[in-house]
Amino acid sequence: MKMWYQSVTTEWRQGLPIGTGRLAAMVLGEAGSERLALNHEWLWRGKGRNREPDKSAHLLDGVRELILAGKYEQANIAGNDAFGGGDGKSKEKPSRVDPYQPAGDFHLSLNHGEVINYKRELDIDRAIVTITYQADGTSFKHECIAHIGHDLLFVRVTGDRPFGGKFRLNRVKDPDCFLCFQSLYNTLIMDGQFEEGIGFRTEVRLLESDGQAQFADDHLTLNGATEALFAINIGTSAKGYGPAEECNRYPSPTASWDELLKTHATAVDRCLGRLTLDIPDIESDLPTNERLQAMREGKPDPGLPLLYFKYGRYLLVASSATGELPANLQGKWNEEINPPWECDYHHDINLQMNYWPAEAGNLTYTTEALFKHIERFVPHGRKAASDLYGCGGVYFPIQTDCWGRSTPESWGWAVWIGAAAWLAQHMWWHYEYGLDREFLRMRAYPFFKEVVAFYESYLIEDEAGTLQVIPSQSPENNFKGAANVPSSLCISATMDVQLAQNALHYALQSAEWLEVDLEKQTLWKDMLRKLPPLKIGSKGQLQEWHKDFEECEPSHRHVSHLIGLYPGDAIDQEKTPELWQAARHSLELRLEAGGGHTGWSRSWVSCLFARLGDSDMAWNHLCHLITDFATDTLLDLHPPHIFQIDGNLGGTAAVIEMLLQSYHGELHFLPALPKAWPNGRISGLRARGGITVGMEWHDGNLMSASIEGVVSKECVIIHAPKGCRIIDSAEREVSFRREGHRVLFGMKNHENYQLLTI
Repeated sequence: MKMWYQSVTTEWRQGLPIGTGRLAAMVLGEAGSERLALNHEWLWRGKGRNREPDKSAHLLDGVRELILAGKYEQANIAGNDAFGGGDGKSKEKPSRVDPYQPAGDFHLSLNHGEVINYKRELDIDRAIVTITYQADGTSFKHECIAHIGHDLLFVRVTGDRPFGGKFRLNRVKDPDCFLCFQSLYNTLIMDGQFEEGIGFRTEVRLLESDGQAQFADDHLTLNGATEALFAINIGTSAKGYGPAEECNRYPSPTASWDELLKTHATAVDRCLGRLTLDIPDIESDLPTNERLQAMREGKPDPGLPLLYFKYGRYLLVASSATGELPANLQGKWNEEINPPWECDYHHDINLQMNYWPAEAGNLTYTTEALFKHIERFVPHGRKAASDLYGCGGVYFPIQTDCWGRSTPESWGWAVWIGAAAWLAQHMWWHYEYGLDREFLRMRAYPFFKEVVAFYESYLIEDEAGTLQVIPSQSPENNFKGAANVPSSLCISATMDVQLAQNALHYALQSAEWLEVDLEKQTLWKDMLRKLPPLKIGSKGQLQEWHKDFEECEPSHRHVSHLIGLYPGDAIDQEKTPELWQAARHSLELRLEAGGGHTGWSRSWVSCLFARLGDSDMAWNHLCHLITDFATDTLLDLHPPHIFQIDGNLGGTAAVIEMLLQSYHGELHFLPALPKAWPNGRISGLRARGGITVGMEWHDGNLMSASIEGVVSKECVIIHAPKGCRIIDSAEREVSFRREGHRVLFGMKNHENYQLLTI
């Protein structure tokens, strides 16, 4: 699988990304004048790294009184003033979220004339960017890799005849960053220091060259070379030691380029090769940008969504493999000193969506960076819960950066307490998919207890004995409250109710399995019984708020109230059929009004239709995600043309959801198989219950499925083919029984079973 182009680009968002997780670079294919825009995951300015929340708990009762009295306009203002933090628009109370920063640019300027036969490509399976062309009778090749084993970036330039050129380091003009350049031991060094923030160092080391090299402070000149191999490293002072010390922890290897490629290939295969998806007869010999344009003009290309899927898995690995921080709004790639939304972490969909494909897509190791992010926030989250709301447990902000400071910084949307509960879903999934009991005991369950401890003290019981979430919000949507004034704060928004249910369920199930906290189990069961039921509105839709309010923006990009359909599982076709239909109708109403108008929102829509089993709609929205919201290099866009990686990764999750679902301990093979992929095979999919699945299908019908689990238990398959048989690894027939549309049989741990159609 390759993305390739015959045209150069000087535009960053049309570049080709590489990354290890710690380091990243966007490779821009400027003919003869290459630029690598460099990043380090911990390079945030650092000015706000010690911020604290306001002590506002004494204001909570007053805000609640306004909401309960239906004074939504006053409640909205009072609530946001008390608990909403800054918004970046007021000098008196600005947002204190740090922006993610570029680490500089590495420029390669070769001495030659006009370029012909230009080609640049990203080989996804090999994780290598290659640029080739001819100039002045010489054939040139530039190769760029992010080596996961060494955790360094490498660039190799070769020519079939001697060449010369200039190689330099610089950084975009920034009045609040002091730079110092030097060259030392065949290395270009750029040291930077942010005003009131952290320091960093970017290094480019010449490892091999057969030419003559002359070093100056910020550049080197090379003459008479046929090869030049560079290693790029970056360090920061974010973790309490100097940037130079971090660089020294990742020494440049003495290996040859061939040896580097060999170890790089091994690491890439270990990271990406655990899942394979093959769809036959969909090849194209067109450059990727031409394929995309043809698809925009209405020509079907079933191979482009496959490329998009594999690219999404690649992006998640490149953002997370060696990382201590999860992928932010742009993964780990940014060239601007003032990026949109600070290129930060949004906890109300965007960060979660980044990791939707991780567990089922057999990239489970990438979640470690996400879990470290969650655990980093817990200590300050406890303080914030107490300072802001007078509650126990943890409060996580809706918008934040890398520093683990739980402060509200988004006036108008920050009065929302569901972030920690939504992030808890990923820890729950990690246990569901892997059944790692030690992870549950030592990491997941302690966090679940922190989350529900907040609900224990935040929920209030009304006269009917119902536990209500007040203030509550459906991010980032408004309703028409009193006097038709746009408001967001209310009583028990549907999303908040579902998040509370989820968190209590995670904690209760974990405690029961671990056989701990019996008194808490009783309390949590009682709380679950007292939460308000979900409601169906006057239009037959799943109601978004506690009342059937009129929406200010019927086409809103967020569909927060549908979290119980996807990525959650509380809304189920068999268990809650009326809510299932209401959720679908809500989605249809949102789309009829023009919804799904951002990349990430469109990918969520595709996931929702896949969950509903509607293959045509899921595929249609996946294709529109690509044609309407992708650059030529398939990077997802948020209007107006801002790269956001969540759409890429949400689209990747949508493909998985079309091919396999595993809710409530049941396997559903090919629940929304696209008609454009009538034949295919996949291996390495992961299902809840510690199961790995492979499948092959022909003419839209399942032909076989492999099933292997980590524990012995009963396997349940829904909507299995009417004519089928099951065999074990010794090809012995395995007895099973049918209960309606379910097939059930006993599995032994680590035994491979094959379901075969007859």
